[in-house]
Amino acid sequence: MERYQVREQIWWTGAVDWNVRDFHGYETPRGTTYNAYLILDEKVALVDGCRDGFGPEMLARVRDCCAGRQVDYLGINHVEPDHSGALPWLIEQLRPVGIFCSKKATDALSRYYGPETVDGWNLRIVGTGDEVGLGRNTLQFIETPMLHWPDSMFTYVKGSKTLLPNDGFGQHLATARRFADEVDTSVVMEEAGKYYANILMPYGSPAQKIMSKIQELGLEIEVIAPSHGVIWRRPEDIRRILGAYQSWSTFQAPEKVSVFYDTMWHSTEKMAMAIVEGVAQTGVDCSVCRLNVTSRAEIARLVLESRAFLVGTPTLNSNVFPTVGALLSYVKGLRPKQRIVGAFGSRGWAGGVEVRSCLVQLS
Repeated sequence: MERYQVREQIWWTGAVDWNVRDFHGYETPRGTTYNAYLILDEKVALVDGCRDGFGPEMLARVRDCCAGRQVDYLGINHVEPDHSGALPWLIEQLRPVGIFCSKKATDALSRYYGPETVDGWNLRIVGTGDEVGLGRNTLQFIETPMLHWPDSMFTYVKGSKTLLPNDGFGQHLATARRFADEVDTSVVMEEAGKYYANILMPYGSPAQKIMSKIQELGLEIEVIAPSHGVIWRRPEDIRRILGAYQSWSTFQAPEKVSVFYDTMWHSTEKMAMAIVEGVAQTGVDCSVCRLNVTSRAEIARLVLESRAFLVGTPTLNSNVFPTVGALLSYVKGLRPKQRIVGAFGSRGWAGGVEVRSCLVQLS
């Protein structure tokens, strides 16, 4: 298995999932990666794991890098199964001396894999500011609760000026390349926006606190290596993704209108197209999506990147159309803020659903 050098003493040893198309209800047409990073210093440290089933691929890369050396430490930034699913098997194979994670992570690991398994792992609880020396490099831990689980944390590699933020700054994107500057920038940023919109949008306030904490700690960051997608290493790319997170987490959005609708016999569709034409005549950018042919993940990205959005529905059984109801339920969970929202609809021979009911779930 090919491994990739991230920095002088840091290697990518993760796995590529070319075929995944659904990630807890979030469509992933471009697949994803489960990134892990190996720091080869006087002590050897592995940060993050991978999804169950991808352990052998990851282990082959780790052993190729180590060339017989022992993995001394394992850092667990987040226990969601896409990162920890293979850990019981990997730990059995690698037998690290110490395993570092947050207090919340110890609780979650026990629930997932059983206390009888986890009790033998020599877990060491760490919090913000705690450090583990490796030699030239030092691991510094930063708790990041609710970005996007209570157990989450970042690991900063001092010496190499590399941030390993797990789900922060990631994308669901499978490629044969490991770095953002090797892939079409528009594709990377589209997937980064889609990732933030579908997974991190509800946690804008925690994201802001973490961005402030990074500044407060004075971290010099020359590489951001997330646990999904490609790695940010050029200064302009790092500025781009940090700037995007600053905008997204404060719910800033360009002057754009998105129209989401579904239709039975095209009457609601005619209304949607009339609205789009009217918006276009004002010079404001506008997108329109029919729900039965547009993924929820793409709708969420447009909610993130639009100052206003409108929802259109026909009446079915005195209620909103099923695809519209599903969308409203999904968007309600993402809790977008500072948006202008409207609704429109159509009905047949009987009294129609009150259009305002389309928005009740978002209030």
